[in-house]
Amino acid sequence: MVFSFKKKKTQEYSCPKCGGKWVGSAGGYDRNNPSKDMESTCNYLAEIEGKKCPFCAQAETRKLSLRKDKDMMDRPKEKTFVLQHPRFTLGDVYLMPKAKIQIDEALSKIKNYKKIYLEWNFKSADPDGAGTILNFYGKPGTGKTLTAEALAGTLGKEMLCLGMSDVESKFMGETAQNIQLAFEFAQKKDAVLFFDEADTLLGARLSNVTQGIDNEVNSLRSTLLIELERFEGIVIFATNFERNYDKAFVSRITQHVCFELPDADGRRHIWDKFLVSGIPLGDERESLLSKLADNSGGFSGRDIRTCMRLALPKAIHRCGDDEIKVSWTDFDSAIQDVRTQNYSVGMEIGSSRQEENRAALKMLGAKISNENSTNK
Repeated sequence: MVFSFKKKKTQEYSCPKCGGKWVGSAGGYDRNNPSKDMESTCNYLAEIEGKKCPFCAQAETRKLSLRKDKDMMDRPKEKTFVLQHPRFTLGDVYLMPKAKIQIDEALSKIKNYKKIYLEWNFKSADPDGAGTILNFYGKPGTGKTLTAEALAGTLGKEMLCLGMSDVESKFMGETAQNIQLAFEFAQKKDAVLFFDEADTLLGARLSNVTQGIDNEVNSLRSTLLIELERFEGIVIFATNFERNYDKAFVSRITQHVCFELPDADGRRHIWDKFLVSGIPLGDERESLLSKLADNSGGFSGRDIRTCMRLALPKAIHRCGDDEIKVSWTDFDSAIQDVRTQNYSVGMEIGSSRQEENRAALKMLGAKISNENSTNK
């Protein structure tokens, strides 16, 4: 078989814009020969390409590259973080007995660091144990965020509160860098570092890495592991989905504190906190508290707060121009409203877990692997 190759026609071109000269394809498009449509089309496209000035194209590429470099240089070198001053102390929070013991023990470690690590020389055996890492887990509304704030308030420290949206970045590698900056900032300011919805950060690392963004997720989590090892301050994680944590994170956390729904005694304490002295009650206080505690079984502290927010305007609306008294009728109506909305609105936690994980990690554009999106 003999192949014959036609030599392409060339032509010298000059650019009216930059004055450059080059030799490019002259095409050879034949409109009168339908049998050579494909060849003619290819030649025509080659001619169009050949007429483009390579010098101008090179200059445009260089301009785009310089613009990208400038954008990189113009980005702030450090992430801006804002500290919050705590509004509460642990005296303002009701904790279930087991959780209270764990919080008190964590406080004991923090306040007696010098005694334990320096006077008793425990630092020689545990050189990386200066930091205190706590994990608050449990159902929504059970007081995890409030307790973190109250713990910081009790210690007289400010808080740095972060979620995934506070550290994620569209630039490759910068999310992990923001984690480093957050730890450095908290260390410098002696602030309590609080991560809300921590399961989006502490989830299992991806083993099936197929995209650059998968590497970004793994880099973020690996950086977090390293920072937890060397941080000498206080870190608190809060989550409703503790079973999604990577085991490597679980073993690095000092205390895992479970926040349970309050029992009858706990609900009574919480109702008592919200029934401040300025509220005009239409019933005797102690009997009202007992009735409220008995009839709000299964409620979280947040549910009880919602009841208060509903009951007070109900009383004002009911009384009209008469003297306003907040009575059991108003509270009972509010309790029924909250029960109804808890039952009717939203998905069950178990069925929504996959969507929660997917939505959170999509902020990084990550591919969610089956191993990571399945509840263990």
